[in-house]
Amino acid sequence: MLKDLTSENLIRLNIEATDWEDAVRKAAQPLLEAGKVKQSYIDDIIVGAKESGPYFVLAQHVALPHARPEAGALESAIGVATLATPVEFGSEANDPVKYLFCLSARNNTEHLDALADLAERLEDQEFFKMLDQATDPKEVLDYLSK
Repeated sequence: MLKDLTSENLIRLNIEATDWEDAVRKAAQPLLEAGKVKQSYIDDIIVGAKESGPYFVLAQHVALPHARPEAGALESAIGVATLATPVEFGSEANDPVKYLFCLSARNNTEHLDALADLAERLEDQEFFKMLDQATDPKEVLDYLSK
C-alpha cells in the first residue's frame, strides 16, 4: 500500500518551483534527507528526463519521478509533493504538473502494491481535492490510511 512507503517527513505541500527540474529536486529532497536515496539517484532522474523526455509524467498533472534502483535507491519509498504553481514538464498530453510522487525502488517488485494503490487513487478526484486542501503532511497520511 502507498501508506506503507511514505511518511510525514516524505510529504511536502505547496512547493514553489521555478521549472520541472527544480520541482523534481525539491520533491525528491525529503527522500535524500531520510536516507532513502543517494544524491546520484536524484541526478539520474534529471539526466533521464533530459535524455528521454518527461517519461514519468503519467497522467494529467501527475509525475512519478524515478530512476533505476542501481542509480542510488537505498530503501523503497514514495515522496508526495504538491506544487503551489504547476510547471511545464514538456508533456503535451499531461502538462502542467502539480502533483509529484517521487519513487525510490530498491528492486523491481517490492513497490508494486504501492504503485497499484497510487494508480487507483489517481482515478479518484477526492484524492486530488484532499491534496489541494491539505495544509499538513499528517492530513495526507491520514487520508492514505483510510
